[in-house]
Amino acid sequence: MRYHHEKPKIYVSMYGKLYICNHPVYNRCTLYLINGKGLAVIQQRYDSRTKRTWWTEIDEWLTDELYLHSGFIEFFNKWSGDCTEGLYPTVTVRQMMWALKMKPIPRERWETCFDKKNI
Repeated sequence: MRYHHEKPKIYVSMYGKLYICNHPVYNRCTLYLINGKGLAVIQQRYDSRTKRTWWTEIDEWLTDELYLHSGFIEFFNKWSGDCTEGLYPTVTVRQMMWALKMKPIPRERWETCFDKKNI
């Protein structure tokens, strides 16, 4: 039994797009847009050499798996919103996976947690 979501050997990334903005937490995210409303999704990265972390777009292999999930539209309708000063409502990939009841990607010791908070 798998406890974590694993990267598939073959994947396609058709949904969600890279969005570059001037957010205080990140400057790149994966943006899902439906009927003028948007939801930015971010994932944390780590550089072991410099011990630096940053938030950026999610892995390409996750974009379609999230979008095609049966609970995506309900989650999107709850959390999405209009663009305000170039920014959309934001969630982390881990928050989204838990809400969709998907097995999460493995959590790393260096990850920051934004659970149940607006970003």
